[in-house]
Amino acid sequence: MGMTIAEKTLARAAGKKEVRPGEIVWVNVDIAMMHDLLGPRLIDKGFRKLGGKLFDREKVVVVSDHCTPPATVYQADILKYTRDWAKEFELPYYYEFEGPCHQVIVEHGHVRPGRLILGTDSHTCMAGGLGAFATGIGSTEMIGVLLTGETWLKVPETIKVNWEGTIPSGIYSKDIILKTIGDIGHAGATYQVLEFAGSAIRGMSLDERLVLSNMAVEAGAKTGIIEPDDVIEGFLKTKGIENTERINSDHDARYLREFAYNASELEPQVACPHEIDNVHPVSAVEGTYVDQVYLGSCTNGRISDLRVAAEILKGRKISKNIRCLVVPASQAIWMQANKEGILDVLTEAGCIVNMPSCGACGGFTSGVIGAGEVVMSSSNRNFKGRMGSPLGEIYIGSPATVAATAIEGKIADPRKYIQ
Repeated sequence: MGMTIAEKTLARAAGKKEVRPGEIVWVNVDIAMMHDLLGPRLIDKGFRKLGGKLFDREKVVVVSDHCTPPATVYQADILKYTRDWAKEFELPYYYEFEGPCHQVIVEHGHVRPGRLILGTDSHTCMAGGLGAFATGIGSTEMIGVLLTGETWLKVPETIKVNWEGTIPSGIYSKDIILKTIGDIGHAGATYQVLEFAGSAIRGMSLDERLVLSNMAVEAGAKTGIIEPDDVIEGFLKTKGIENTERINSDHDARYLREFAYNASELEPQVACPHEIDNVHPVSAVEGTYVDQVYLGSCTNGRISDLRVAAEILKGRKISKNIRCLVVPASQAIWMQANKEGILDVLTEAGCIVNMPSCGACGGFTSGVIGAGEVVMSSSNRNFKGRMGSPLGEIYIGSPATVAATAIEGKIADPRKYIQ
């Protein structure tokens, strides 16, 4: 019997010819990633107690993103601790003020097909969009990884999600993943892999694929993974990375379940408070008034997302009754959007452009919501208190839906604004 992409990657990491779901394997880690909030300040004491020597500096990546820019002395102290720790251990890969860690490690070439990537953040799974097996682990687990470069994992079963057909105008990968999660449920893929496949997926850009893998964890998945192809090889070549490995699932690989969809039948989707699987077509919630819209995050703050929003907002103004916050997913994207004139379009429409960070997405800084406030966001989570007050409400949709909502001040179908 054949193996899936995930099983092949774990077999390679374990130095075995094959692995099977349910098997527990010791694996070698290719990249160990930490960020400021769940990184050095939490692991340092235990790390030093057990020897305090990194297994390989070249395989350790630290990104300060959750507390940037610091809004309190407490956050500033966390940043200083993280910065000093990286300096003490002479880490060659420390990034600060560049944006959310998941986007940063992609942009700097740390993510490649076939790699095993572990990070102290649940959305580490986003790296699966490039064909890596990437997943989040706890800070305590990370201590062992930093010391030895190894850990154990149970080989997960895989759910195959096939999206065929042509994606209609006004429909995006965010709509596809929300529809998928709505059907699977927020815990329906717990400790399983979501493997995305089909002609609709193959036709996606890297930006769009990363949305799918990023939000796989919202269905409880260990990771979300997509077969690497010419799109991924082309991107990696821009980073100076040649001869990348192509890993694909065997034709006789075993799947726990399979879901099949026709993308041409999809309409814009919205996740409603207070669960990410509380998904409905935009027509079911259209007209719901909001206080704030949020365009950004590691899920949907990439250049293609900003281009879509700018296309909709160009020559228009946002509603006088709302705030519209824009947060590019990285400093590189911010600069590209500025170069293309996108930031001019957005600010002229009335949007406020903030610096790349986790910011309001996780309720840290730069635009958290208050009690009774309603937000339409392009981020990834909408549980109570995620973006500020637990008495607020969060709706999740595509960047296009966010932009259309900004114009009307209430949830709107973006297709009416798209040529």
